[in-house]
Amino acid sequence: MNIVRKIIVLTILITGLFSSYTLFAGSKAKRPVILLRSGWQVENIGDIAHTPGFLALTEKYIPKAEVIFWPYYHYLPENEVAMLKKRFPKMKIVLGKLSPEGVASTPELAEAISKSDILINNSGPATIGWADLKAYKKATGKPIGVYGVTYGLYGMPEKEILSETEFVFFRDTVSLDKAKKEGIDAKIMTWGPDAAFATDVEDETKAKAFLKENNLETGKFVSFIPKHRMTPVWLHEHKNKHFDADRNARNEAMKEHDHAPMIEAITAVVRQTNLKVLIVSEDETQISIGKDWIFDKLPEDVKPRVVWRNTGWLTDEAVSIYKRSAGLVSHEQHSPIMCIGHGIPALLVRWEEQSSKGYMWNTIGLQDWLFDFDKEADIKRYVPTVLDMVKNPKAAKAKANKARKFVQEKQKETMKVVENSCWVNIKK
Repeated sequence: MNIVRKIIVLTILITGLFSSYTLFAGSKAKRPVILLRSGWQVENIGDIAHTPGFLALTEKYIPKAEVIFWPYYHYLPENEVAMLKKRFPKMKIVLGKLSPEGVASTPELAEAISKSDILINNSGPATIGWADLKAYKKATGKPIGVYGVTYGLYGMPEKEILSETEFVFFRDTVSLDKAKKEGIDAKIMTWGPDAAFATDVEDETKAKAFLKENNLETGKFVSFIPKHRMTPVWLHEHKNKHFDADRNARNEAMKEHDHAPMIEAITAVVRQTNLKVLIVSEDETQISIGKDWIFDKLPEDVKPRVVWRNTGWLTDEAVSIYKRSAGLVSHEQHSPIMCIGHGIPALLVRWEEQSSKGYMWNTIGLQDWLFDFDKEADIKRYVPTVLDMVKNPKAAKAKANKARKFVQEKQKETMKVVENSCWVNIKK
C-alpha cells in the first residue's frame, strides 16, 4: 500500500471514530426527560405519595434526568404543590389533556410531550393513564412505561397498551401472574415496588407541634388507621359522586366485624405497655370513623392514653409523625408502605373488596404482618401480633429494615430499567 493510500485510509478511520465519538458524546450530554403521569387523587395521602416517591427515586438513581409531573386528577391543591416544590424545587408541572390522536389541549403539555423521552404511568391501582400512553405512543413513537401498578381492576382496558411498553412493573405478584396468563407481553415485565416506598417529604415543624400538643413522645406511641370496606367516594368533595346505597350498606354491615379486633388491640396495647395510641387517617373519609367506630367504643380506662386526630393531614406531616412512632397498624395500604420505606414496623389488614395490592407484603418478606380479615385464622393472630410488635421493638425494627433493604435493592434494579428506557429515544 503506497503512502497516499495509507493516508486516505487513516483519514477515513479517524473521521469515523471522531463522528462516533461526537454522536456518543452528544447523546450523553442530552438530559433525559421523563413525563410522569401521576396524581390519581388528592383525598388520600397515600395516592399523593406516589408522585414524590417517584421523584425521589429519579433524583437518586437518574440524577441528570428532568421529570415533568403531569397530574391526572382535575384538582391539584396549592398545599400539595407547595409540598412538592419544597422537596423538589426544580420540578415542573404541566396541565392539560391528550386526545386519542395525541393532540395536547394546552401549549405547556404539547411542549412537554415534544421534549420528553418517555411517558411513564406511575404507581396506582391500575394503569389509569392507559389512554394517554396509547395516544402518546401513537403520536410520537417514543417509549412508554408503567411503574408499580396493580392489574385487572375497575375493568380498565389497559391490556393492549401494556404489551407495547418498554417495561411494566407490577406491585403485587397476583397482578403479574394474571397479566402473564392473559398474554400481556411487555419487553420487561416483572415485580417492582410501589413508588410510595421512596416517599421522603417531611414537615418537621407541624409534626413536632402536633406531638407536643398531644403529649406524644418519639418511640412511645403506636398509630392505628381504620377503614371502610369500600371507600365512600361520594364523600370526596371534588369527585361529585352520587351516594351508593349498596356500598354504604356493606360498610355498615362489616364495620363491627372489621374493627372489633382493632379496638381489642388498642385496649391491649394501652393496658399491657407504657405506649400511647394515635388514631389517624389515610383517606379523608376515615377521620370520622376513627372517632365513631374506634375511639368512642374504647373502654373508659383506655381513652386517656389514646389520641384521635380530628383533622386531615398532608403526606409530609404524616411521614414525619410515622417516623417518630413505635409502629403502625393499618387497614389502609400506603401508610404502611411509607413506614416500611423508613424502617418503621407496619402491620397491614386487607379484605376481598380491596385489590390484590396487599399481597406485596408477602413479596417483601412481611407475610406475618399481613392479615386477611375474611379469614378467621388471621383475625385470631391479629392482636397477638400487634402486641409482639410493640413489646419487641428491636426485633420488629429489624424485620422492617430487612423488608426496606429488599425494596431498595429492587428500586435500584427497576430504576436502571427506567434509565435505559429513556436512552431508547435519545439514541435515535
